[in-house]
Amino acid sequence: MGVYEEKVMQELIDWEKEMLKRSPIYKRTAKRVQERINKVIPDRIQETITNSIRHMVQATLSGSEFTTKRLPIIGMSLEERDQLLVEKQKTFKKTAMAEGAGTGAGGILLGLADFPLLLAIKMKFLFEAARIYGYDTKNYAERIYLLHVFLLAFSDDDVRKETFLTIKEWEDYAARYGKSINDEWDWERFQMTYRDHIDLIKMLQMLPGLGAIVGAYANFHFLEDLGNTAKNCFRLRHLESEKRMN
Repeated sequence: MGVYEEKVMQELIDWEKEMLKRSPIYKRTAKRVQERINKVIPDRIQETITNSIRHMVQATLSGSEFTTKRLPIIGMSLEERDQLLVEKQKTFKKTAMAEGAGTGAGGILLGLADFPLLLAIKMKFLFEAARIYGYDTKNYAERIYLLHVFLLAFSDDDVRKETFLTIKEWEDYAARYGKSINDEWDWERFQMTYRDHIDLIKMLQMLPGLGAIVGAYANFHFLEDLGNTAKNCFRLRHLESEKRMN
């Protein structure tokens, strides 16, 4: 293992501790407030969020919308892959910020349009991340893996811990379930977890005078979290694969 890999391994140890520890009290308090807000969110907004998430999951599983036509990258070092992902993340963050600012400035109707647009940006980023780290998303199990990465980035405590442990043991998990891996996927829980995670800040995006600022900031923040989560998930998988081969 090289110097860079050793550095990454230490970072992954710290990241694992972060994934498994309980959320700080301010986050748990915010979650309780959010749960109350969820009860009064208009049905139209709830329906938009639900349908957007359902479409995203279905498109991911079928590979009909997000699969890149470019082949997975081979022959790169882990350091080169990490650097390339960071550059791609910058591009996607700029796109997400522009989209969030534009829809946020347009009030409720355009604010509603932000949900499916942002989901598409996030999933396209994840498919590109998989390609960068050498994984072929034409493989159905790889698309299920991306949904787990997505869920890890946008979940709290119990779901986050469970999802992290699945990702950490992904090769064993995928081998155990094989072609029936889809049977283990609970998209209803996925939907509710994601909605609970984003509802509060996305509602603020629809407020007059604040929408553009909140939209740009929120989307930047979401892509930042997703990018960092994806990088660490693929780093972990890369090093685990190397360990298995040695």
